[in-house]
This record gives sequence, structure tokens and C-alpha cells, in this order.
Amino acid sequence: MISVLMATWNGEKYLSKQLASLFAQSIRDFHIYISDDCSTDSTCSIVEEYRQRYPGRIELIRRSQNSGSAKHNFFSLMTRCKDDYVMLCDQDDFWLPDKIAVTLDTIRRMEAQYGSRAPLLVHTDVTVTDQNLRVLHPSYRQIMSSKFARTSLNYALVQNTFPGCACMYNRALSELIMREPDYCVMHDWWLMLIAAAFGHIGFTFERTALYRQHGDNSIGARDMRTFSYKFQRLLRADKIHHAIDITYAQAKNFLDMYRSRLSAEQVSLIEAYCHIPTLSKWRRIQALLHLNTLKNTLARRIGHFLFV
Repeated sequence: MISVLMATWNGEKYLSKQLASLFAQSIRDFHIYISDDCSTDSTCSIVEEYRQRYPGRIELIRRSQNSGSAKHNFFSLMTRCKDDYVMLCDQDDFWLPDKIAVTLDTIRRMEAQYGSRAPLLVHTDVTVTDQNLRVLHPSYRQIMSSKFARTSLNYALVQNTFPGCACMYNRALSELIMREPDYCVMHDWWLMLIAAAFGHIGFTFERTALYRQHGDNSIGARDMRTFSYKFQRLLRADKIHHAIDITYAQAKNFLDMYRSRLSAEQVSLIEAYCHIPTLSKWRRIQALLHLNTLKNTLARRIGHFLFV
């Protein structure tokens, strides 16, 4: 069975179309778990309407207290759901009809290669759109300059390469999600760390969803290849410093939670990465190079070296 996990909060504007796209999938053998984070609009009413229309296909969990973020809300589902395959679903996107089929085929081919007991995470590309689903760019991978093949732990420590709405993971990986960590940047990045450390990450270049960008997005996609984006980033040195610092905090929490499962080499890598902030500027750059914990483009690497 496939579980689709959706975290909702005041999502009435786009939720109905997203749910409609789920029930238009070419594969029907899936169950939807929705955790609502104390919405004050008609979100739950929309979910109830679909529950009645598709009996037994949706479970709605109404949180008694607001979790504070989509990350916390998703973790409440991820720690609970241990199905054969799990997908994450944002309330405001739109899934193309073969999204589940394409992703499932990719992960089953990986299971044929590595075995079903190996923790596996796969992801697809998605198309970036505006709030009305008009295409802004056909490929998230291209505008984010994501290198899907960078799947080893040293790369996962410094950068996430795909949004959670593009991924599927198997039961072996879900069993490693023991609880929500004391700190992580985002839930999808945490999944990538687990898969990089203990299993394998796969991908397909097929685009399986419309990734909607609008004013209420928690995290969006911007064209990072443009000069204007790079220039604006340089003007916000505080944000760059913060973006780097939180990767150390996340790495430390990952090490604390999984130390007993990690190899000695992996422990040494993470410890050395967490030690970088204590070094001098030049030593920090040397450490990044030595550990090969580098960003995926030349511009990002230069920015990393400037602000590390």
C-alpha cells in the first residue's frame, strides 16, 4: 500500500484542486493521511467533502494545537506512517496523472537492485508554476541548478536538492524515522540525510507535478541562475551566514540521533563538519575542501567560501 501524507493549514484556496489531482492518478491503490494544523478556514470542510466522495480513502487528523510549521506537521505524519511506500504532498500543488506510477516504478527498480530492506528515497523533477498553474519554468531542477546525482552524505550535509513533494520513500527508510529531531532545517532534507547515510537515493528527470508558487508559500523556488538573484543574496550576508550555520545544527542533531547506526567513517565526517565553525576562516575553507562538503555550482561554492 502507498500512503500519501498531506499537512494542511488554511489551504482552502488550492486544496480542492490538489485533492482532485490525487484521485485522478493512474494508480488507485493509495491512502491519504491529512494532518490539519488548526485551520480557521474551510480546509477541513473540503477534506470532509472528499472523504464522503471517496469513502475509506482519506484519514483526517485534526491537531488540537497548532504545530507552528509545515515541518512539524509533516513530522507528525512521518513518524506515524510506516507503510510500504510513502509520498509527501503539499496542499497547494497539482499532481500529474502518472506521478505515483512514475515514482513507484523508479523505487521498485531500485529495490530490484538493492533489495527491499535497503532504505530508499527517490524523487522526480517538477514544473514550477504561478498561483494559477501557469508555467514559470518547466524544470525545478534547472532553475535551482540541482545536481540530482549528488546523493552521498558529504553533499547532503550542506545542501538539499529536491522538494518533499517530489519524493517517495520505502518502509525500510520510514522505520528509521524514529521521532522528530530536536532540530532540522526541513523534513525533506532530513529524509535525504537518512537515505544518504543508510541507503540509496534515486531519481528520474520526469516531471510529475505542478509546483505552485504564490505569496503564502512556506518555501518556494526561485531562479538561482540569474545575476539578480545572486546579487540580492550577496546583499544579505546575514541570511547567508544563517543558512550555513543551520546546517551545522542539523548535522549535530543527526549525529546525536543516529550515532550508534553510523559507520566510524560517517561519524568522523559529521564530527569534522560540525567542528568547522570553531576554525579560522582559512581553515574553514580548507575543511570544506578536504571533506568535500561543497555546494553544487561554482557560484554557490564561492558564496560558501566567502561567508563560511
